[in-house]
Amino acid sequence: MPTPLILASSSRYRREVLQKLHLPFESLSPEIDETPLQGESPEQTALRLAEAKARKVAEHHPGALIIGCDQVATVDGQQIGKPGNHTNAVRQLSMLSGREVIFHSALCLYNSGNQHMQSTLVPYHVKFKTLTPDQIEHYLQLEQPYDCVGSAKSEGMGIALLDYMRGDDPNALIGLPLIALVNMLQNAGVDVLSPHKER
Repeated sequence: MPTPLILASSSRYRREVLQKLHLPFESLSPEIDETPLQGESPEQTALRLAEAKARKVAEHHPGALIIGCDQVATVDGQQIGKPGNHTNAVRQLSMLSGREVIFHSALCLYNSGNQHMQSTLVPYHVKFKTLTPDQIEHYLQLEQPYDCVGSAKSEGMGIALLDYMRGDDPNALIGLPLIALVNMLQNAGVDVLSPHKER
């Protein structure tokens, strides 16, 4: 019987990304405290939380392969989050205008059967154009990306706000680096291109 695959995330964006692999999976929301620890770097926070989410879900799912993810975005070393509403999104895009954001996307694959953890961090760099207040308002009215870090959906109209996107895997920007995940699954005995050939 194939090993169950679980995505430890309630993000609909991550679910959509994972569906690209055409593997059956379940999506569960891990309830953990996501507060950064004092003195912790953005990279350390992202990796710690990704692993904590996977371990939390593993408590009730022995023998499963669990995907943990977390993303911390920074601009000039300052952490930024999801705007949550229109006012905050206007403020955030005004602050990001003409600046580069680094998305630190942490990924882990935890085998709750043998307690083997694979982890990695995949950075992605995004540079925003210099934006006018009218452009910001027009974009936010169209797309309302209030649940997106950086107040922009690069897979949608938000691409028009950007000067460049640089990184090894564009899926990392959405918070689930698929290239790294495919390699981790392979290490765990799941061949994405031949999923029935599980070792």
